[in-house]
Amino acid sequence: MGIKIKKGDRVIVLMGKDRGKSGTVMRVLPKDNKVIVEGVNVAKKHQRSTRATMQGGIIDKDMPMPISAVAVVSPGDGKPTRVGYRIDDAGNKVRICKRTGADL
Repeated sequence: MGIKIKKGDRVIVLMGKDRGKSGTVMRVLPKDNKVIVEGVNVAKKHQRSTRATMQGGIIDKDMPMPISAVAVVSPGDGKPTRVGYRIDDAGNKVRICKRTGADL
């Protein structure tokens, strides 16, 4: 089965230290079954300055987290939902919200 979460989706975190936080998916890593969510699962990284122009220091880096730990936010009520599919009149496959039936 393919991955139903896409880049740009608004998701909410279901488990882990950032449980309850929401953010936008910046990147999907299908090979590892992970996603990178903006502002969630942030780690401090010590960065050495490589050139005279680049500044070193401690930077915040968004780390990947399992796809199973996030759920898409329903556009209608803002609650977590599952994603389904339907075929529209033109024959295109459209992602829908299982909670409300609205298009994503």
